[in-house]
Amino acid sequence: MSHPGLQEALDAMRSAGVGEPAMAVFANYHAQLQTGHTGSIPEDSIEPLSGIPALDAVESTTEERREALARTVVLKLNGGLGTSMGMNGPKSLVPVRAGLTFLDIVVGQLRSVRKQFDVDLPLLLMNSFATQDATLAALERYPDLVVGDLPLDIVQNKEPKLTVDELAPVSWPADPDLEWCPPGHGDVYVSLFESGVLDQLRERGFEYLFLSNIDNLGAVVDPDIAAWLRAEQVPYTAEVCERTHNDRKGGHLAVRKSDGRIVLRDNGAVAPGEMDFFQDTELHSTFHTNNLWVSIERLHDRLTATGGVLGLPMIANHKTVDPTDKTSTPVVQIESAMGSAIEVFEGARAIMTPRRRFRPVKTTNELLLLQSDLYTLTDSFELE
Repeated sequence: MSHPGLQEALDAMRSAGVGEPAMAVFANYHAQLQTGHTGSIPEDSIEPLSGIPALDAVESTTEERREALARTVVLKLNGGLGTSMGMNGPKSLVPVRAGLTFLDIVVGQLRSVRKQFDVDLPLLLMNSFATQDATLAALERYPDLVVGDLPLDIVQNKEPKLTVDELAPVSWPADPDLEWCPPGHGDVYVSLFESGVLDQLRERGFEYLFLSNIDNLGAVVDPDIAAWLRAEQVPYTAEVCERTHNDRKGGHLAVRKSDGRIVLRDNGAVAPGEMDFFQDTELHSTFHTNNLWVSIERLHDRLTATGGVLGLPMIANHKTVDPTDKTSTPVVQIESAMGSAIEVFEGARAIMTPRRRFRPVKTTNELLLLQSDLYTLTDSFELE
């Protein structure tokens, strides 16, 4: 018999127009919540990841790069708002340098690679309901971005916040919008699947997706990584960087002892009392950048076989229904991380990349740093 809280949540999602694959993913995670599953990764269940190939050692010809880029699609996560930077709209529309926004710079980077290698290189954004309209309006000034009949965006799903005791949708009449939350960026895979865009890309001969956060202006599509993936037939790779003391709170990759698969351990997956292991930069010497490359064919096959349920580890986020009011009703938000997909694909690998490919802007201070004389914006729209 279905859990009453789950049934209530699925009914609400169906009424809100959420697709069946996304509801199947939610139901899978809800079942884990019912059993008290925490998603933690104990230190004694993993070993450090070693033998990571370096991007600097990759050798490819101009033609190999061009051919690989011709079969690559750039996907940027664009669901966040710029509230912490004093803006009510999408974070991607915050000005960064010379009046150019994150979005403008990403478009400039993409156009530069297109021109250099004479490839289509589609851009696809994963918007949220809060960012879609303003972002698409901003993109109207770039009509050349559109490639054939491919869309410029997909939209992230939404799901109910759950009460802690009943695991049922929370009620908040003061602001019903706060009853809902996004399911984390792991939702990108099922959103691609249920929108039909994954099928479109596959049918048009595209082979790889390059995924990254739109606020990481170092995440320019790299022709050598694209060529390496194609030559080695790697189904999935995550870019990692050398870990310093300042990176100790960020997620890292490790090898699961039980099956040899690479796994992502984020801060929230640390077992109680094991934070020292997690933050040991000598033990776990690289960090996960959230720059990812995935085979469209392998992703399609897996999602088709499972009805859209990729099987990413669940993250149970404990918050209050109104994040600005700590006295409001406690809730659980079910989430997943797109980088945790590395454990799903047999043969997945990591690649060591230079620090310049990791320049996220999460705070106003980091934004001010990018706006300072410490950086220049090149003709190819890269920050140096």
